[in-house]
Amino acid sequence: MNRRLVWQLAIRYLRGKKSINAVPILSRVSMVAIAVGCAAMIIAFSVFNGLEMVVKDMYKAFYPDIRVSSVRGKFFSGEAVSLKKIAQINGVLQVAAVLEDNALAGDLDNFSGSTNRQKVVTVKGIDNDYFKVNNVAEYINTGVDTIVNSDNPTTLVGLHIGNELGTDVDNLFSRIMLYYPNPDVTNPEADPLNAYQSLKLHPSGTFIVGDEFDDKYMLAPLSKVQELFHAKGMYSSIEIKTDPSAENEIRRQLQSMLGNSFKVETRYEQNQTLYSMMALEKWVMFVILLFVLIIASFNMVGALSMLVIEKQKDIAILRAMGAMPRDIRKIFLLEALMWSGTGGLIGLATGCLICVAQIRFSIIKIPGAFMVDAFPVRLSIIDVGLVLASIIVIGVAAGWYPATKAAKFNESGLKST
Repeated sequence: MNRRLVWQLAIRYLRGKKSINAVPILSRVSMVAIAVGCAAMIIAFSVFNGLEMVVKDMYKAFYPDIRVSSVRGKFFSGEAVSLKKIAQINGVLQVAAVLEDNALAGDLDNFSGSTNRQKVVTVKGIDNDYFKVNNVAEYINTGVDTIVNSDNPTTLVGLHIGNELGTDVDNLFSRIMLYYPNPDVTNPEADPLNAYQSLKLHPSGTFIVGDEFDDKYMLAPLSKVQELFHAKGMYSSIEIKTDPSAENEIRRQLQSMLGNSFKVETRYEQNQTLYSMMALEKWVMFVILLFVLIIASFNMVGALSMLVIEKQKDIAILRAMGAMPRDIRKIFLLEALMWSGTGGLIGLATGCLICVAQIRFSIIKIPGAFMVDAFPVRLSIIDVGLVLASIIVIGVAAGWYPATKAAKFNESGLKST
């Protein structure tokens, strides 16, 4: 039997009238179920992709393409690492030196000289090139960045820190006081006045990246933070912006240049647990939705089995005319693929339309203060291909048993009926 005739018979059974009333009902139910499952799958994937994109972009604010840090101790001497040599590596776009550690922050009362509200924060001392390496500046929501341009020491604070300390970026007299243990004082109780180093800063702006960062970080001039930490000429890390295509090669060269005393990490390695969890969550979601499609395909198995019973005479006639069992199997496998494919394509089209509508019109909003005001959505051709492949596999699997059963009928089936 030629291929064209196989297709014609499969299309005829798809469009043709069925004598058993349950067959068209079950076939339509299975198509609708597969359509709903496919739409849900593509929408869920797209929303997850959008959230993943937002999270990764958010982490770019405080996690560089490559970070160099000491294996031993919090700080290392700037003489141990040549920023100029790093900048000369092919593919390195920008290099910034950073010094960070925890400190006690408090809002300074200009009249009494005391701090009313206090909070432990992570102070990050940054140099002139820091904002060229990271994209924190994109998340400033009030005030401006004057850290590297102001004659007076200023700071950018996370939104939650600013709220807790009651900072007012529009008030020129607003100050934040930072306290850090003085390493030269071994017995603070004996010398309480010199037990802590202090640094007075004017809050020039606040940033809103995400709770993890807004409740943790303050950015301040590197030189002032080195004085506060009593760590002149010291860094806690070197942050590097790279050409994405050269990232792994740069990492290898840096590790070879700096030796085992330093740890060289890509952004993925800095947040390996986070990225691994996001990938795992996506696959778990895929498996759950795939089970929904598999359950939906059970209706198709029943409908195809009934169709095989109904078409016994046709099968017997085709066998008598010389059709091989594999030809009969192909007809009903194609029928299964047409049912699942029709439902799948309708579901894909519906899901893609919903995603495009969300992208263009931001229909579903995110309540509260967040870096985006609507649910982020990003369509991926890989996800569309994965859903299509799932539909094909499910269609073949659902149609295999009825098609194999149909292939076992022969002309004797016509005589017996």
